[in-house]
Amino acid sequence: MSMHPTLRYDDPRAAISFLTGALGLREVAVHADDSGTVVHAVLAWDDGDDTDTLLLAQRSDPAGAFDSGTAVLYLTTDDPDSLHDKAVAAGATVALGLTDQPYGSREFAVTDPEDNRWCFGTYRPGS
Repeated sequence: MSMHPTLRYDDPRAAISFLTGALGLREVAVHADDSGTVVHAVLAWDDGDDTDTLLLAQRSDPAGAFDSGTAVLYLTTDDPDSLHDKAVAAGATVALGLTDQPYGSREFAVTDPEDNRWCFGTYRPGS
């Protein structure tokens, strides 16, 4: 089985730009309707062990049953320091600076332009 978090954004194109430029996710596919509205996009996170994907799209107006609110996501990385520096250089808002957690993870968190929290660390659940 797989798990694929899904987020809805008011401005999915801006979200894609931030997530790929500041945080290092990779654009896999972006599908738009005739008006240019992003109806489905897939971004990948390659952490060295496997590839995980995130699905995203435009929020509905009025809000629909699948529109997400603020979310918190955790992504693993072997080099949180470099990723932190890249995110800060790209203008990301730091929610939690680089820190060493008591359970052995080195991590940090930033906020995307629509207030979702993106946490990155060396802790790998289940390992």
